Amino acid sequence: MTLKSILKTVLFLFILGAPYFSFAQVSRTEKKIIKAVDKHTDESVDLLKKAVNINSGTMNFEGVRKVGELFQSELDKLGFKTRLTSGDAFGRAGHLIATKEGKPGLKLLLIGHLDTVFETDSPFQSSKMENDSIMNAPGVADMKGGDVIIILAMQALKDAGVLDNMSVEIVMTGDEEKSGSPLELSKKDLVEAAKKADVALGFENGDGNPETIVISRRGSAEWLLEVKGNAAHSSQVFTEKVGTGSIFETARILDEFYKQLSTEEILSFNPGFILGGTSVDIKDDLTGGSASGKTNVVAQKTVVRGDIRAISIAQLEKAKKVMREIVSNNYPGTNAEISFEDGGYPPLDPSEGNKEILKYYNEVSQDLGFGKVYAVNPRDAGAADISFTSGYVEMAADGLGLSGADDHTIHETGDISKVSVQAKRAAILMYRLSKMDRFQK
Repeated sequence: MTLKSILKTVLFLFILGAPYFSFAQVSRTEKKIIKAVDKHTDESVDLLKKAVNINSGTMNFEGVRKVGELFQSELDKLGFKTRLTSGDAFGRAGHLIATKEGKPGLKLLLIGHLDTVFETDSPFQSSKMENDSIMNAPGVADMKGGDVIIILAMQALKDAGVLDNMSVEIVMTGDEEKSGSPLELSKKDLVEAAKKADVALGFENGDGNPETIVISRRGSAEWLLEVKGNAAHSSQVFTEKVGTGSIFETARILDEFYKQLSTEEILSFNPGFILGGTSVDIKDDLTGGSASGKTNVVAQKTVVRGDIRAISIAQLEKAKKVMREIVSNNYPGTNAEISFEDGGYPPLDPSEGNKEILKYYNEVSQDLGFGKVYAVNPRDAGAADISFTSGYVEMAADGLGLSGADDHTIHETGDISKVSVQAKRAAILMYRLSKMDRFQK
């Protein structure tokens, strides 16, 4: 064969995207992993179709458990020790936990979830193909596609003979979309798994772009502002005896929140509802209420409830301090108090370890010919179970699941042509991590 013909063949294979040709940095073992993913991709897509056609809205406990049983069966075949936990203590269906003890070395935590936002009364209950690659289905991207990718990656590592070189715990929660209460019980299994792991990988959809992964997520907290003033005839407002009333004071506080905190990078805060007047009645669940008053009466009470989202505990505490100082500097004749409830999702800090795993994942993707990978802007990443690993694992990243669009709507789609791509990236990342000296124990 002449040099010219060789170059033509090289160009032809490059244009076709021949999977093995561009892998200059891929080892013999990694080629086995790639081959195994290709071998099992069709059956993984079939598994995904079965899963999305089982309703598993968070409050459909039977459906959530059926999806858990479906995935449990697949993991049993791969030699995992599996169990479906009870969620009675936190009012949900429970979780799927699968563990495989390998040789001393890398300890991995892989995170998925079984539930969707589509309850049994949703009109969106079944799948359809929009074209050869795009599947419209409840939970296909968020996140049954990610669950299937976990299983496919495990199958590939097993076929390549390297799964036993790492210890793996898989936690697929049954209440990611609508967490059970109390949260410390709902997320107990996840936190306990994180405490034992070196690396945590989440298989959510991320921002829908396969060129990105998530290495930081904002945490959330809720706040309640209560303001009191002196009830009096409106003709006496602003006098020394009456003061400004609660509504003016509340307006001052909210305005100062905006002025002093709205430019803080990545931080956000939002007043969800406000009630004020002569009398205010708040619902027991703090989702609203009623207020009454007259135009000629100075407002006696105002209540505001909202949330705050921060990229780190330090940023959250700094914002709280500023808000408390603003609340304490009252207008005449008023007083105000603000309280915070931190029972939401914690932040996933953009730690050096998380940045490091992005670097490794990016290298894997490029070695496989799939292009560069970037970090998702945390403003574009909502809350997810990966956040509960923060502070426990050396490295964490999310968004390794199936790319798609329109999550949480009847238009939700997943790109099933990316099932094999994502499984290859994840499996080879795990394999390379398992070879690192720092995880050899």
